[in-house]
Amino acid sequence: MATDKPTILILCTGNSCRSHLAEGVLRAVAGDFLNVASAGSKPAGYVHPLAIRAMAEIGIDICGHRSKHMKEFLAAEIETVITVCGNVDQACPIFPGQVNRHHWPFDDPAHATGSEEEQMAVFRRVRNEIRRTFTAYADGRRDALRVGGIS
Repeated sequence: MATDKPTILILCTGNSCRSHLAEGVLRAVAGDFLNVASAGSKPAGYVHPLAIRAMAEIGIDICGHRSKHMKEFLAAEIETVITVCGNVDQACPIFPGQVNRHHWPFDDPAHATGSEEEQMAVFRRVRNEIRRTFTAYADGRRDALRVGGIS
């Protein structure tokens, strides 16, 4: 992960839904100045198909993502860790070079029940919440770069 861009690591327990939604959004809106990755404390081993579908609906392709363990990043220089679910915040290690840590919990759409369309409604709602939050974060980072600061 050698890059001159700061690395943002998005963590969630299973690394199958929320962290991939956030990774996809943040890479789409800030990939020009941030390196973005995601991982989990207990990775599910797959990216949820409805997460892939929800992101495709807004023009972001995450079908190439894979579920990863956060240990894969322990040797990487991580500037910011963002946790997007409650459980991983307690399990999150400190990464070498880590400057910032944010905890922004979102509902887990993987637990949605009902018909596939009812489940998709939950995936869309969580995707939209993540999109708003991470777009605002990217906008703030971009503004800070313009004035020469870091956040």
